[in-house]
Amino acid sequence: QVQLVESGGGLVQPGGSLRLSCAASGSIISLYTINWYRQASGKQRELVATITRGSSTNYADSVKGRFTISRDVAKNTVYLDMNSLKSEDTAVYLCYAASASRTFWGQGTQVTVSS
Repeated sequence: QVQLVESGGGLVQPGGSLRLSCAASGSIISLYTINWYRQASGKQRELVATITRGSSTNYADSVKGRFTISRDVAKNTVYLDMNSLKSEDTAVYLCYAASASRTFWGQGTQVTVSS
């Protein structure tokens, strides 16, 4: 059973930066499409960023130009670098790994953007 563990969340002021990490227990980072989702209180879960097996990336319009998804295969870790954070970025951020036959979710890490 693969486990995904997110870390790096916290409280940051508007305009600040954070780096989130999604560490996998197995060597799946190069084999699965990895997504970052977020869910704000009282709102639906939203896809934020994706990195495919071929390293193609895609972003929600709301974060394009501010967030960057990347991966370190040797460390079995995917990162989400978040810059120019806004209050509306406040949410629980979750990592999701998907292949043709299996999917895994992490438990999430809270990001709060507030002065």
